[in-house]
Amino acid sequence: MSVQVTAMPWQAAQGDHTGIWLVEIANPDRRNAMTRSMWRQLRTVFLQLQHNMDVRCVVLKGQGLAFCAGGDISEYPGFRFDAQQLAGFHEQDVWGGLQAMLDCDVPVVAAITGACMGAGVEMACCSDIRVVTEHSKFGAPIAKLGFPMAPKELALVARSVGEHTAKRMLLEAAVFSAQEMAALGWCAAPVAEDLLEQYVVQLAQRIASLAPQAARLNKQTMRHCAASTGMPDPYGYAATAEHREGIAAFLEKRKPRF
Repeated sequence: MSVQVTAMPWQAAQGDHTGIWLVEIANPDRRNAMTRSMWRQLRTVFLQLQHNMDVRCVVLKGQGLAFCAGGDISEYPGFRFDAQQLAGFHEQDVWGGLQAMLDCDVPVVAAITGACMGAGVEMACCSDIRVVTEHSKFGAPIAKLGFPMAPKELALVARSVGEHTAKRMLLEAAVFSAQEMAALGWCAAPVAEDLLEQYVVQLAQRIASLAPQAARLNKQTMRHCAASTGMPDPYGYAATAEHREGIAAFLEKRKPRF
């Protein structure tokens, strides 16, 4: 079985899947725990998706019955006890993958089943919409392993789940249910395990059917707002074909053709 992060056009039984891509996390023997090479692959995959203008929605999922159980601890003795190597792991491998996700202008839907711990939570926090199953579990119990969360990763998680929840994850190694995370507004209401794919496909189809340029611009604007910087040309889309088509379709009472 291969250990990798891959991207491919979505293929499901029914419906139009044009523009929908699947990114799959696969390390089946370790509940899809992330290796160093998988972090690098994550970066490469999202850089490629960012520059593929035919991609309208990305679905991120784990292979099998887990989303991602964290980092692959079997690798840790090889680099974690040297400060320079440890910094390279977090600042280059891990953050390189997460930053590529954050910089991706395509809408990203995380389809989460089973364990979503540590690295899994971080990747989920980089996603735009999170769909979870009733039995999904969330946390970052790395205090049990004797180390803290890296600064950039901690800032990311705290912004997404909230400071209090992040502190509970880290300081008491708390693990949260899908229902608890949904109550926080972090994810959609949990769905049954056997309905996850159907729900995600329908959601991705809705996103992919809408204006792709508008989606990319909305994500860019939200990043600039979060960084308290203005968009360089916020109204540059005025004369674009997509803009004209959306308005014309509404006035002509027909479905837009994006």
